[in-house]
Amino acid sequence: DAGTVAVLLPGAYYLLRETQCPPVELFRKHHVAMAIASDANPGTSPALSLRLMINMACTLFRLTPEEALAGVTTHAAKALGLQHSHGTLEIGKVADFVHWPLSRPAELAYWLGGQLPCTVIFRGEVRQ
Repeated sequence: DAGTVAVLLPGAYYLLRETQCPPVELFRKHHVAMAIASDANPGTSPALSLRLMINMACTLFRLTPEEALAGVTTHAAKALGLQHSHGTLEIGKVADFVHWPLSRPAELAYWLGGQLPCTVIFRGEVRQ
């Protein structure tokens, strides 16, 4: 009820060889938003790929692709206190996003490594 967001770090979990998964079922039961992040920490998670974190959240923590996608967008923005300006595609919000020509969110979690064809939009402008 307090609006707390659980931040899951699948890269750190993997690289530190953790054995206790986060209580995802408990978070679901109590409707706790779950953000997904890379941590991008040289000591615990030198991971730079957000798509890899989506994959790891699905495979290691058993999140659905839709939960993982919400975790790197809507819930991540909320965890940072930026939900009023970021995290969803809405009029009045910052238009920073990546468009992948995929048919469903599961494809984000499926492909490992490499670059998928995409269009990057930063501040509403197409970037190369």
